[in-house]
Amino acid sequence: MKRGFTILAVVTAVLLCFGLYAALIAAPTEQTMGNVQRIFYYHVSSAWTAFLLFTINFVASIAYLLRRNTTTDIVALISAEVGVVFCTVVLVTGPLWARPVWGIWWTWDPRLTLTFALWLIYVSYLLLRRFSTSSQAAVLAAVLAVFGGLDVPLDYLAIRWWRGQHPAPVIGGGGSLDAHMWYVLLINVAAFVCLAWLLCIVRYRLEVLKREVEETQALESLMEAGR
Repeated sequence: MKRGFTILAVVTAVLLCFGLYAALIAAPTEQTMGNVQRIFYYHVSSAWTAFLLFTINFVASIAYLLRRNTTTDIVALISAEVGVVFCTVVLVTGPLWARPVWGIWWTWDPRLTLTFALWLIYVSYLLLRRFSTSSQAAVLAAVLAVFGGLDVPLDYLAIRWWRGQHPAPVIGGGGSLDAHMWYVLLINVAAFVCLAWLLCIVRYRLEVLKREVEETQALESLMEAGR
């Protein structure tokens, strides 16, 4: 297990470094937008990674509602936490890209609005998990996560279904991408997915240890109360 984690960490570091070089130096400069378009490689990679993590959360939440399994509950929790991190990157890099290109930081475009709504849903999910004292907090959070998961395909398809300011998708939606840009994008997607995987492994171990400590403390409290 430790060897596998080390290999993943090394692969992630190499991909991140190579992806940075490819995005900032090796990738060709876009003719219309210039160098600001290079944000694209991080913006899109973060979005796809966030969508993947929220999909995992959706599946794990349904599994938890059906089986009440601790493992699926932990998977749902950590995928939401890491997913919010990447979704935050999307919401930060988007305006940084939009301001020089569109002349505005933000517009209530269908894609932007749905992404912001997705972020709010999962932040609410995490707040519920963190601060609720109810014994049913995990169940209520799982129900909320199901609604959040339904927003993922809506968000992805928004620029196909509704006309807005957001650029057309580069896959099957009328957009186009230079072959060299595709190569750089895929490298960065792989790097971000590996980074998310690495963070999820670390977070999973911490959550398991945390719950074991809480169970031990609860047993000790019961034993002391019974004396």
